[in-house]
Amino acid sequence: MTLRLNDEEQAVLKAMAEREGLSQHEAARRAILERAERTGVHEAVATSGRRVVSRYADLLERLSQ
Repeated sequence: MTLRLNDEEQAVLKAMAEREGLSQHEAARRAILERAERTGVHEAVATSGRRVVSRYADLLERLSQ
């Protein structure tokens, strides 16, 4: 796989890798995995919220009046 970055993105990746003592490859890989983890958490929370709203829809409607 080839990752194409513009100059600004390349500079950010380089700085991040240097700051963390990692190769740019490892810094990019970790950033991807961290983002996937955060997105998954947000999706799980949203799914849970939808279930609660669905389950207690009648109660929530009464409380809103």
